[in-house]
Amino acid sequence: MSDVWPTELRVSKDRRHLVVTFDNGASFDLPAEMLRVLSPSAEVQGHGPGQKVTVPGKRNVGIMSMTPTGNYAVRIGFDDMHDTGIFTWSYLRELGERGHELFAAYEAELKEKGLSRDPIGRPH
Repeated sequence: MSDVWPTELRVSKDRRHLVVTFDNGASFDLPAEMLRVLSPSAEVQGHGPGQKVTVPGKRNVGIMSMTPTGNYAVRIGFDDMHDTGIFTWSYLRELGERGHELFAAYEAELKEKGLSRDPIGRPH
């Protein structure tokens, strides 16, 4: 069970942000790109320690759908057809609180691996 509950989940008109407001008054504007590259799915996180995947080329990704999962999470579908990430309320709160730090680590991984946030064929 989650100790935080969302009172609102709202996708921006351009589909590039998810605004999450919690019952404690905290509100976070989460970029779709961050949600996609930090997805809790096995496709991104791997099936065990050391299997995490650095996903490049998602700068322009948008949110296509949101499907409630039980009373503890939401499954987010992206316009690149990735839709296996189940985002718990706690994980959405963590992304709101630590997203800048986690995304900075992601950008460092991209640089280290010679990858880009831009889709293939676009300049770095």
